[in-house]
Amino acid sequence: MARSTTERKQFLTDLYSGPFPGHGICMLPQSPPDPLADFTCSTEPVARWVPALLERYELLVRYTEALDLDCVPSVNLNTNTGVFAAAFGCPLHVFQRMETNACALPAVTSAAEADALPQPELARSQTLARILELGSLLRDRLGPEVPIGVPDIQSPFDIAALVWKKEDLFAAMIEAPDSVNRLVGKCHRLLTDFLQEFKRMFPNCNLSHCPVTAWAPPDLGCWLSEDEAGSISAAMFEEFMLPTLVAMSETFGGMGVHCCAAADHQYANFQRIPNLRALNRVFQNPPGPEPAIRLFSSKTVLIQAWLGEAEILRFLDLARSDTRYFFELSAMTIEQARPVVARLREACAATQARHSSTSTKPFSS
Repeated sequence: MARSTTERKQFLTDLYSGPFPGHGICMLPQSPPDPLADFTCSTEPVARWVPALLERYELLVRYTEALDLDCVPSVNLNTNTGVFAAAFGCPLHVFQRMETNACALPAVTSAAEADALPQPELARSQTLARILELGSLLRDRLGPEVPIGVPDIQSPFDIAALVWKKEDLFAAMIEAPDSVNRLVGKCHRLLTDFLQEFKRMFPNCNLSHCPVTAWAPPDLGCWLSEDEAGSISAAMFEEFMLPTLVAMSETFGGMGVHCCAAADHQYANFQRIPNLRALNRVFQNPPGPEPAIRLFSSKTVLIQAWLGEAEILRFLDLARSDTRYFFELSAMTIEQARPVVARLREACAATQARHSSTSTKPFSS
């Protein structure tokens, strides 16, 4: 018999902040192509997107119940990466006849132009307003008990790297560092304002933006992508990224980080983020996942997504006694997934049994 939503929420709450309940398993449903364009790049009424998003939510519910996954189904408002940059005046470029997300084109190329940018007001951003409007329509259709998920959330620095033409921004980190930090600060304020408004409008929200099947209690922190970490040194991370990451973690009660860059050299800096609840890495070989498993076990859940069965089994082989995983399987049909999920449940239980003497210790904040 499948567990209730309350039981799944408790499982995931314990995974991130309590006694170890076991490794989590979820999967991305196999869904039809989206027939509509990106709602943040359109002037059509956002109500047009409600049926498609409801269908995707209902599909995730069916998968979760049929396979008893460690998932709290949420309505996914995930978007392109440029929605916050658009509030600074960046145009969103839609690639014609290509199955890929839109992207933000830079708005400024120099320190003087960056300093002249006004602080965006949340109420004046058409792009962000459309996200909140669509969330409201979906909440009205589904009721307040269904979590509404955030759009794509880039870090304050990564938003700045979209607003300011990137090669010029990198040069300015040497030549005009105060201007860079001022722009990062504006991005930090906009992002904080948006997330606080999102939580006010949707108290039962899902702040876990990547991977989209993840869920964590909203009082355990915000989640964001810090992909530019792979482009800069550890010293520059400390100067331009870390202060706003620490501030956001303190504001929201913790943080989950997605990073798909070659950023192993930033692990010491990631460890300085207070209450780092989750780390979703896309590992490069070498060195692969072993350094992250060694450094973040006992304090942070390692979220490994878009994986097949063999890859998950390898992660389980590498687990330490205090490692906690949340796995997202790649898409397949429910019938294809049944035996895979059953085998992975057995493998997770066997791994937990090997480490039973210490694996139940709760994470400390």
